[in-house]
Amino acid sequence: MKPKTILSLEQALTLPYATQRFVQLGWRVIRIESNSFGGDPNRYIGNNIGFDDVHSYFVAPNVGKEAITLNLKAKEGQALLKKIIHELKVDIFMCNTLPVRYKQLGIDFDSLKEANPNIIWCGISAMGPDYPDVAGYDPALQAMLGFMHLTGEADRDPLLCGLPIVDLKAGDEAFAQVLLALAEQRDTSGGKEIFISMTQCLATWLITTLPELALNPDDKDKFTRCGNEHRSFIPCNCYPTKDGYIYIAIGSDQQWEKFCHIPGFEHAATPERKTNAGRKKEKDNIYEDIRQGASNYTTEALLEICREHNLVVAPINTVKDVATQEFVTKNFIKMQLPSGEQANLFPAPINTDFLDSKNMTLEFPPHLGEHNSKILHEVGLNDSEIEELKIRGII
Repeated sequence: MKPKTILSLEQALTLPYATQRFVQLGWRVIRIESNSFGGDPNRYIGNNIGFDDVHSYFVAPNVGKEAITLNLKAKEGQALLKKIIHELKVDIFMCNTLPVRYKQLGIDFDSLKEANPNIIWCGISAMGPDYPDVAGYDPALQAMLGFMHLTGEADRDPLLCGLPIVDLKAGDEAFAQVLLALAEQRDTSGGKEIFISMTQCLATWLITTLPELALNPDDKDKFTRCGNEHRSFIPCNCYPTKDGYIYIAIGSDQQWEKFCHIPGFEHAATPERKTNAGRKKEKDNIYEDIRQGASNYTTEALLEICREHNLVVAPINTVKDVATQEFVTKNFIKMQLPSGEQANLFPAPINTDFLDSKNMTLEFPPHLGEHNSKILHEVGLNDSEIEELKIRGII
């Protein structure tokens, strides 16, 4: 597919993450920020890496992008937005603004298709246009959608997931839906309006719990916190070893039989535990039996012997441990710091031709409004016109 141009009114994480996926394809992504209050608040989150407007948390989702500022509360700013779309032949417009503000800011689909009738428009919001003034932040949505209720130990407080899964899920969905719309344009002309609801996206991940509510309403274990254990397969859990922790996942009766032949775990085998249904009735005792056996092994020794039996096991790695894994390090997207040093950021989900051509290295994220003059020159404005826009507070 020919590289496209994306104009994105973005802040926080979910949309910058989505448009970062397009950067990795080699597409042009121009992020728009307000010229008030310092632009995207995420610019100022994390460690100071030497710039007032680019802190560490902002870096990874925004490498390889361009940035402009626009005052979209002003009609002149809205007109300039349309001019940019028309002159740069922008293919896709994206935003993660409250739906109630779409028309107020002149960024709604009907307004922008005047500049490009074939534009693909995609907006991410907490609950979509049916709830236009509802704001959404990842932790609150995890709580609202039942994820916190399902996360943690049964007798302890609910917990958040360790990562912003709502933001990332919605970002990936926006990426997928825009690609689908582009594919559809090969058969039919015209633009498309796409609404991404963060709550609807996250609710789809309840595929292992909501159906059980309808099909097994009396099975209350399906709808409570269960720590590190699997809700259906017994015994899948985390166990302490001599020097750390290990996760052992037993997914069948045959695997259970193999596991009980490992020295130190023979005592866990009983006739009642041969089936998953039987093991479920004795799960707490089984977990204790396995903890007893695991305490006699180092993590590495138990990993090795379980793998010899073709069992699914994994160490409980720290993030620092993960950063040294060969399958991660070879796929790192990198960035050159202004000092000349190279920083590893995050692995690409798939190695694209564009990333390979760039040696997996993307440009430093843009400063606030860094590309104002460059892009406005592209659309035909001269230096005096650009200076006048600055004076009037449009950029």
